[in-house]
Amino acid sequence: MTAGEVLWTPPADILDRSRVGDFVRFVERTRGITVGRDYATLWRWSVGDISAFWAAVWDYFEVIAHTQPAQTLADPIDPHAGGAAMPGARWFPGATLNYAEHVLRMPGLAADHPVVLAYSQTRAPTTLTAADLREQVRRVRAGLRRLGVGRGDRVAAYAPNIPETFILMLAAASLGAVFTSCAPEFGTRSVVDRWRQVEPKVLVAVDGYTYGDKPVERAGEVADIRAALPSLAHVVTLSYLRDLSYLHDLSYLRDGPPADDLAWSELAAETDAPLEFDAVPFDHPLYVLYSSGTTGLPKPIVHGHGGILLEHLKMLALHSDLGPGDRFFWFSTTGWMMWNFLVSAPAVGSAIVMFDGNPAAPDLGELWRLAETAGITYFGTSAPFLLACRKAGIVPRELADLSRLRAVGSTGAPLPPEGFRWVYEAVSDAVQLQSISGGTDMCTGFVGASPLLPVYEGEIACRCLGAKVEAFDQAGKPVIGEVGELVITAPMPSMPVGFWNDPDGSRYREAYFDVFPGVWRHGDWITITERGSCVITGRSDATLNRGGVRLGTSEFYSVVEGLDEVVDSVVVHLEDPDGGAGELLLFVVLADGLTLDDELRARIARELRTNLSPRHIPDEIYQVWAVPRTLSAKKLEVPVKRILTGTPVEAAAAKGALANPESLAAFEELARQRAVTS
Repeated sequence: MTAGEVLWTPPADILDRSRVGDFVRFVERTRGITVGRDYATLWRWSVGDISAFWAAVWDYFEVIAHTQPAQTLADPIDPHAGGAAMPGARWFPGATLNYAEHVLRMPGLAADHPVVLAYSQTRAPTTLTAADLREQVRRVRAGLRRLGVGRGDRVAAYAPNIPETFILMLAAASLGAVFTSCAPEFGTRSVVDRWRQVEPKVLVAVDGYTYGDKPVERAGEVADIRAALPSLAHVVTLSYLRDLSYLHDLSYLRDGPPADDLAWSELAAETDAPLEFDAVPFDHPLYVLYSSGTTGLPKPIVHGHGGILLEHLKMLALHSDLGPGDRFFWFSTTGWMMWNFLVSAPAVGSAIVMFDGNPAAPDLGELWRLAETAGITYFGTSAPFLLACRKAGIVPRELADLSRLRAVGSTGAPLPPEGFRWVYEAVSDAVQLQSISGGTDMCTGFVGASPLLPVYEGEIACRCLGAKVEAFDQAGKPVIGEVGELVITAPMPSMPVGFWNDPDGSRYREAYFDVFPGVWRHGDWITITERGSCVITGRSDATLNRGGVRLGTSEFYSVVEGLDEVVDSVVVHLEDPDGGAGELLLFVVLADGLTLDDELRARIARELRTNLSPRHIPDEIYQVWAVPRTLSAKKLEVPVKRILTGTPVEAAAAKGALANPESLAAFEELARQRAVTS
């Protein structure tokens, strides 16, 4: 792999002015050891002695333990024996704590400091100070207790990225209850598939929302969800859309919520109950997140109080360098794990910026203008959003004053080199671009960036502290400088507590540990360079492999979508059961008014031949109106492949988990035509 251009270099005094530099000094002062003045040395220590590293994280952030742990890792790493067992590693046994207590500690923020700045296309902006946030959590906590919610009960939110959802999560966590959320754009089937598994006791739901200038009513969906969940004892309605009736014609709305529903104002009514925090074990369930559910029932992934707390403290402070004075933004819905990551930021003293609405309304400059309005210092988004801005010719530095911005985060898909270049040309040449990859499975990134490291074009800067990420070849041996399976070979505290209703752990083991026993296999292709940077080249189950030439899909899309005519694309490889080359099929979405013709087909083939290899010229290229994507904007290569090989649409993809389920019709029709002609 050739070295990419250096686009950003850390300041010479970065160790003196960054939180990770302060952490290094803390470790050396309190442990009497040298962990290095460069990132590579620090990383090697963090994964070579993981017990010592995570104990240092615990002490550095002054974790509030109601009961002190007996040790750091019940089955500590033995470097001679190869490591602690996975799954099943037990972190900080005996400790009791509470995640919400740490978020509401808000170190470095005074009572009158803004900590939540919420922007919405449904209602006017809202700002909560530290005192406001604590007071609202206190009230909602008392309201949940009045409803009989206690330790272990599930509290569900069918609500967008707004302060009330955050308040509800903290209130539930403070009681030791288990939080779970779905964004209100999720369809009924998608929500029910998730929540039937966890059986919530209380549901808090909005009546609707506004997306751009379009009001979207949700009372019908809430009624259907209620009917499908016999576990529900109480439903609380948050009047989010009806309260804005003066802005919209809402005459088409159904009747209001049933009379026996509570209003949010009743749940959060004035009370003198104190704000307290139930002391729970380190691995007590905090919330349940879900896999996308595009090819089967969504996996209910249980995350624990302690693991999420430590991991997010580490990532937000030591990697993202967030603290008092920062305003942290990540565009997300409550159906994506980046929402859970965002709302942990007050635990390191950072304010958060929330946005609910259409990021492309009135145009793709909306969020960049928000960066100026809210004074955002860290702007997080998805790689598809950055590439869409580039494609649309957006120049954020000309649209808004971004002088406070010091970092841009990107995740959700691999960001190709042209995405890196666009950030430095169109956003700012002074920001650190933090390309991150991880997942819902651990609710974090395990490869990402560090203030100590430069930004190389097209590369993720490092493996994160405490994350022993390696690339395995087919024999299960680590490789450097070549593509391999992304694996994690030592336990991390934020690995799931387990899956809900999986008492023997079989579903959990099958998901991550069946391919390489005792090693977490994530399902991505990764190349780890000699200098420790990383390149993710797509999902390993969507790999293009023709005649022994293996290529990740991200490189393919980088070439195809680099053409001005191509707005989006998806590529699949259909294997030949007899061992032949198989078929490579490319589907393209073209700019408005364009039709795929032989000239454009030839250009696409020529670009792929020149930039990749002759083996990666598609056998067929088709024009479609849309590429199937999840609600978090990920392309769905595997369901498309399954449909084209004869799997019925209903079995190939759960339509409720898609942002555009109607896009599957074109692939279903093509599969039907292929079956007739074969």
